[in-house]
Amino acid sequence: MNQSELNEKAKQAVICHDVEEAVSVAKEAISSGADIVNLVHNGYTEGIRKVGDMFQEKKVNLVQIMASAEAMNAGIDILTPEFKKQGKSADGDIGRFIICTVQGDIHSIGKDIVAVMLSISGFDVINLGRDVPIEDLIEAVKDYKPLAVGTSALMTSTMINQKIIEEALREKGLRDKVITNVGGAPVTQQWCDKIGADVYSENASECVSKILSILG
Repeated sequence: MNQSELNEKAKQAVICHDVEEAVSVAKEAISSGADIVNLVHNGYTEGIRKVGDMFQEKKVNLVQIMASAEAMNAGIDILTPEFKKQGKSADGDIGRFIICTVQGDIHSIGKDIVAVMLSISGFDVINLGRDVPIEDLIEAVKDYKPLAVGTSALMTSTMINQKIIEEALREKGLRDKVITNVGGAPVTQQWCDKIGADVYSENASECVSKILSILG
């Protein structure tokens, strides 16, 4: 099976929330020596993006989205040790990156894709999940001492929490110790500048490239 066929099978496994097939494709990719980074980008994450589009079009519900995310993660879990073997992931050598969806927001697909891309790029990703209370995020920053903190807000009513997080980090004397990245559908560069965040990223690839650029 060639790369394109593997990518398509991974994509369809995610869309159909078929965990068994997602795992099978990952194993086949490893045994055949396929490009596993390509598989993640153009297979699993393409599938989850398609599911996200379908959700926006009201063609699938939240339960189906979570099932698709489970399939994506199952496949990537199989690939993760191989990334480390091949040196495609530095196993956290770059540093820690805390990521979450802000309090009051239950969306997670975009944030999970970013987390996967960061992990592949060599960050030790601490994914706190969705609807994360601000105080929990602040405590995580204290405990894990990350290089960067990324927050996602998918609604205009919850993006205000990104501003509150910036203020809380300053209040606790932590703001100068981390790079802050903001993203999400309603978030813009203007919003990033307004609240004093360091980086606005529109998608996963942009997040990785911008953070790596800052870190040099």
